Amino acid sequence: MTPVIDALQYANWSEKIFRQMRAGGVDAVHVTITYHENFRETVLNIEAWNRWFERHPDLIFQGFTAEDIDRARQTGRTAIFFGAQNPSCIEDDIGLVEVLHRLGLRFMQLTYNNQSLLASGCYEAEDTGLTRMGREVVAEMNRVGLVVDMSHSAERSTLSAIEHSSRPIAITHANPAEWHPARRNKSDAVLCALAESGGMLGFSIYPHHLKGGGGCTLQEFCDMVARTAETYGLAHLGIGSDLCQDQPDSVVEWMRTGRWTKAVDFGEGSADAPGFPPMPDWFGGNQDFSNIAKGLRASGFSEEDTAALMGGNWARFFRDSFGPATALVRQVAE
Repeated sequence: MTPVIDALQYANWSEKIFRQMRAGGVDAVHVTITYHENFRETVLNIEAWNRWFERHPDLIFQGFTAEDIDRARQTGRTAIFFGAQNPSCIEDDIGLVEVLHRLGLRFMQLTYNNQSLLASGCYEAEDTGLTRMGREVVAEMNRVGLVVDMSHSAERSTLSAIEHSSRPIAITHANPAEWHPARRNKSDAVLCALAESGGMLGFSIYPHHLKGGGGCTLQEFCDMVARTAETYGLAHLGIGSDLCQDQPDSVVEWMRTGRWTKAVDFGEGSADAPGFPPMPDWFGGNQDFSNIAKGLRASGFSEEDTAALMGGNWARFFRDSFGPATALVRQVAE
């Protein structure tokens, strides 16, 4: 059977959620372990995950390679793959790319919403593209097998990353801007370049990325997936729910402001609705992944294509991406 894979979650982890993963048949999840944390703080977050793995070995374990997805299916557990939504965890030290990869990091965004040392975030007025350090870090990520994720990055920076990377990149959690023009959703130019380079898009179910917000229906979501597949090719698409289940509103404040400002930043929210938005009634947690599969079938996808969207495409991408590159042409700015 084809696995079920979610390419992005940042839930308030608990035994309840791990059991819901099993109830939903979720075989692998890419989880965020850091937003604005530095290297040492990220290591502390990994230590916290080690405690989860120790307490619940019957439900979850840390994933390092694509083969761990098969192991998860064989043992009735969920493989947890680590990711960073910001490069703050490598600070200004390119050597930490390999260190974090050895600790299990498999995805790293080059930016969150702001300018980083590597590229521009989608909230910046000026988009620099990849910086000098950004080009070097992308090459190092390519070498060790750490996926470049541009989910929160600006347009020029994303196109630059696709062009510069010698391996396909991912946008783990976003939707087409043509369907819903949220700042975080992606343009036709980006999605074309992503597909042409062999990259992957994970469809987000975070309400700010949905047309109609939390009122978006399952049919509307799945019809959007169908149109996207027709335009860019089904092989480049999967799910990246951006599920933030059971998180308090203080966490979304941390996501948006970190330590970079003393002011209030509402991000995709507003002064009237500053917290987490309500989720659609058809997806409240990991137990609801079967609803998505049913919706895709109802929108005309075959059983085989539905399986590819629900995890088969991500499984292939994991196999191709997590190991060291055998031959890379490294482009270094003079």
